[in-house]
Amino acid sequence: MAPRPLRIELPQTLPVFPLDGALLLPGAELPLRIFEPRYLNMLDDVMTGARMIGMVQTSGGDKARPSLARIGCAGRVTRFRDSAEGDYLITLTGVCRFRIAEELDLPTPYRQVKPDFAPFTDDLEPGRRTGGERARLAKALRAYLNRRDLDVDDSALNAAPLDELVAGLAMSLPFSPAEKQALLEAPDRGDRQDVLTALLEIDALGDDDGPPETLQ
Repeated sequence: MAPRPLRIELPQTLPVFPLDGALLLPGAELPLRIFEPRYLNMLDDVMTGARMIGMVQTSGGDKARPSLARIGCAGRVTRFRDSAEGDYLITLTGVCRFRIAEELDLPTPYRQVKPDFAPFTDDLEPGRRTGGERARLAKALRAYLNRRDLDVDDSALNAAPLDELVAGLAMSLPFSPAEKQALLEAPDRGDRQDVLTALLEIDALGDDDGPPETLQ
């Protein structure tokens, strides 16, 4: 089946910021401090254009120029300020995931790719979601936090929309780069919740859990 046409215009060339352990998801916000000269140059360039950057992880290869993971997420710079030290403090808001069709041979000090957004058109519909089981996620999260002697704010968890809760946990919890990539590559929001819950449950194996919380 052919992919559906994209609903908004997205760039055909995308500068990428390889950063292992950093996860950007569609509709979520990722604050970043940019200080390397090549990425300061990248920000100068994107702020005069589409204001979009692709967040990607690496997948081995040469340390100076590692291979790029096949799937990343494009984000739009929605907040930008420069510091007294010359760094840039930005916020990226996730727009749409992409598959790297090819890396481009361009003279910029930062890397650029040709992105294929077509497989991920559902990312452009922020209100669309696949239902998930909140109670199972709640139980797994409580066990994960208990192992670290951390409290959970039930009122905050109860108030958070499920999609926002899943995205926030996926981006902020200290999962490995491979686990972060698995969360990114989950086909849809419901699958991402399943992956997140499974990661929390694996972490908590062997702990004594109390009864599941419904977080309703």
